[in-house]
Amino acid sequence: MGVTPRQRELLARTWVDFTPMQRFAAAPLIVERADGVYYWDAAGRRYLDAIGGIFVASLGHRHPRVLAAVRDQMDRLTFAPPLHGVADVTLELVDRLGAVTPGDLDFIKTFSGGSEAIEAALKLARQYWKQSGHPGKYKVISRYHGYHGSTFGAMAASGTGPRKSKFEPQMGGFVKVFPPTHYRGRFPTWEACNRFAAAAVEDAIVAEDPETVAAVVVEPIGNTGGIITPTEEYFSLLREICDRHAVLLIFDEVITGFGKTGSMFAAQTFGVTPDVICCGKGMSSGVIPIGAVAARRGIGDAFWGSARDGVHFMHGNTFAGHPLAAAAAIAVIDTIADGDLCARARDHGAYLRTRLEALRGTGVVREVRGRGVLLGVELTDPRVGTALARRAVGDGIILRVDPGWFAIAPALTAGRDELAAICDRIEASLQAAIADAGR
Repeated sequence: MGVTPRQRELLARTWVDFTPMQRFAAAPLIVERADGVYYWDAAGRRYLDAIGGIFVASLGHRHPRVLAAVRDQMDRLTFAPPLHGVADVTLELVDRLGAVTPGDLDFIKTFSGGSEAIEAALKLARQYWKQSGHPGKYKVISRYHGYHGSTFGAMAASGTGPRKSKFEPQMGGFVKVFPPTHYRGRFPTWEACNRFAAAAVEDAIVAEDPETVAAVVVEPIGNTGGIITPTEEYFSLLREICDRHAVLLIFDEVITGFGKTGSMFAAQTFGVTPDVICCGKGMSSGVIPIGAVAARRGIGDAFWGSARDGVHFMHGNTFAGHPLAAAAAIAVIDTIADGDLCARARDHGAYLRTRLEALRGTGVVREVRGRGVLLGVELTDPRVGTALARRAVGDGIILRVDPGWFAIAPALTAGRDELAAICDRIEASLQAAIADAGR
């Protein structure tokens, strides 16, 4: 793929995320440029980006409005002193983001990425209860197969064993339950399965003692579990359970946020308002790293107090509220709103789902899941998934592939012809992977 001797030497001095470097270095993908829904490697070969890099390029690569906003901001202010002030453009982002979040989740703080946002939300929950008359509430209920980030708190909340077992022992205070997919073979309907899975969350809260539980953290659509997509009722039940036991409900929308599910946030898609939303990834369409926490006004108010009493959020990050990131995020939010790209995601999602459902004819597809353009395909044979992971990049398409499933999340701005090309390439790669797996 056009790798120079110097690049090969440098590959031995770095890592690619969650990837065995010896295997990667044998046939590395070194990306040189990108535009829209395409990447080009160092040899000039073009790749269809069916996953927005990694659920990031919500408007495609190098969207002109986002780039223009960052360039304009560079001429005015590129960094604000985080212990002394806040950038005017960051305050504008507080207004813009708070206007598109559900309910009254308009208390906003931005960070450098999704993991930072999750860390902040976990600390927010603990401090909130400590200064709200419930100092013993510190535990977090989350789900197996969930992924919330790579920092230690986020990793402890995650339920992906291989990604954290190498770093054990984990932080204490995190309790896991299974997602609905774990039980689906035990119930006659998906709805009944989801009711049981929601009840399991309440069972865990009660068993741990509600006065020790601060929050429940879930991804509305679970990525690492294979685009796990619960029912609307599941989330309504979680909301009722959390209200009943005075537990904060936190939605990890780092992947699902900013239009992918057919609404600005999956909370709106599923019709349930959490207490806190964590977001990132598509928030800047990948132009600048950014994440954010959006909390209910009442939660934010609990941190508004006198200096004498020390009532403030005891947390900070150097690049939180970064002016360039804020400018990029405003441009993304405005572009989605002005172009009604949430409706476009629903329309394009219907087309993509039809094309993916047609893959059942291959005999290796069990189910198509997801909402909007965030879709996953569960495979019946993990050997096919392993072969597809090897095949896809070589066939010129970037997917999220696990042995048991693969996922797509193309840019909201993609044209129908580009979506068709993505589906055609997936079908060809899947057929080749089936042959490679000896089926």
